[in-house]
Amino acid sequence: MTRTQPTAMIADDEPLLREALARQLARAWPELGIVAEARNGREAIRLFEARRPDVCFLDVHMPGVSGVEAAHAIGRRAHLVFVTAYDQYAVQAFAEGVLDYLVKPVEEPRLRETVARLRERLQSAQPALNTEALLQQLAEQLQRGVQNAPLKWIRAQVGQTLRLIPVDEIDYLRSDAKYTRVAWRGDAGQPAEALISSALKDLVAQLDPGQFAQVHRSVVVNLRAISHVTRGDNDTAGIHLKGRDEVLPVSRSYLHLFRQM
Repeated sequence: MTRTQPTAMIADDEPLLREALARQLARAWPELGIVAEARNGREAIRLFEARRPDVCFLDVHMPGVSGVEAAHAIGRRAHLVFVTAYDQYAVQAFAEGVLDYLVKPVEEPRLRETVARLRERLQSAQPALNTEALLQQLAEQLQRGVQNAPLKWIRAQVGQTLRLIPVDEIDYLRSDAKYTRVAWRGDAGQPAEALISSALKDLVAQLDPGQFAQVHRSVVVNLRAISHVTRGDNDTAGIHLKGRDEVLPVSRSYLHLFRQM
C-alpha cells in the first residue's frame, strides 16, 4: 500500500524539546505526521520497528543508547536528521558526512532548509544515505569534540518551561544539596536562577577555563560577571557581582586567583 502522508519520529530525552520540535515541524511541514516520540535511543529503535516512519529526528546525546547508535540500528530504512547542541564539532562532522543535522535551539530558517531536502528526497523516492561508515566517523569526531569543546548551553527547567541558557549569560554556578543552582541574566538582563540536576564537578570540566573559575568547593564564577573582590579574615575573600546583591565566597585554596586584584 502506498503511503500518501510522510511520517516522522522525534527522539529526545527532554519532553519539552520534543514538543517544541513537533510544533516547529507542524509549521514548516504541515503534512508531516509525527507517529512516534522516543525518550532515548533504545525506545527510538523499538518505536521505529513498530511504526516505520519515513524520517527520524534523533538527539545525538541521549542517555544509554545514543542517537548515533540508534541510527546504526535504523540504517537506510529511514531518512535521518540529527539534533545536537555541540555545533562547532558537529557541523564539521555532519558537513563531511553529508548528513542532515539541526543545532539546538533549532532555528526556523535552518529547519525549513532541512525540510526542503527531505521533501525532495521523499518525492523523488531517493533511498536513504548509506551511513554506516559515516556514522562511525561521526561517533569518533563527536566524542573528541565533546571532550575538548567548552559547554555552550545549559538546560534548566523553569516552571513548565525548559530554558536553554547560553553559558556566556551565566553569572555563577553553586552547589545546592544534590543539585546545582545556575544564576544567569534572563529577559532584559534581569537576574534569574534555576536548579539543575547536574553536579557542579561535572559542569566544571565542560566550562571554558579562560572564562569560568572555581573559587570555592561549591562555587564557580564567570570572571566577566565580577565587579570587585574584597578581602576577608583568615585569608578568604568575597566576590561582588555586577547587578547582583549576593556576595560569593572565595576560600583560602582559591585566593591566589585574585592576589593581583
